[in-house]
Order: sequence, then C-alpha cells, then structure tokens
Amino acid sequence: MADDEEADAEPTVHLGDGRSVEGAPIARVAARLTWPQTHSDIVAKVGETEIRTPDGPEPLETVLESVDDTYFDRRQTFVESVLDVIGREPVATE
Repeated sequence: MADDEEADAEPTVHLGDGRSVEGAPIARVAARLTWPQTHSDIVAKVGETEIRTPDGPEPLETVLESVDDTYFDRRQTFVESVLDVIGREPVATE
C-alpha cells in the first residue's frame, strides 16, 4: 500500500521547467466543438475562452469580431480564419 501512495505523489509526466504560455491553442478550442458551426454559436459556446496569440492571450469573441465568415463548415476552416486574424507568429510566454 505504501508503494501506491508514493507512485501517486510523483507526476507521471515531467512537464519541464520552461515558462508557461497563457491561453488555449485555437486548435484545442476547435477540437472541442462539433462541426459545422455558425459564428454566433461559437461565440455563445466558447467566446469567453482566452486563446493564444502572438500578442498574448485574447478572448476568442474579440478575435472573432474581425472574422467576416458567419458559417464554418469544417474545423480547419474555422482555425484558418482565426489564424488569418491573429497571425502565425510564435506565441509570447510570461
């Protein structure tokens, strides 16, 4: 029984000592939704989620204000539309 307690005390995966990155990757947010989706449904479901951008975390709703599309037929279409707004540069760390 003591071995079980020791095993639970140690992390299973070492996450590293690097600086953390604020916000969720847009691909992760998109993967949690079923497709197709409308612009307004995405804002209602995950609009408050902060996503990673090169300038730091931003609410998805704020980013989507700059997206002209009102309907996304596939996850990839949505991700590409968001990346067209936020850019594809490296993401800032703390």
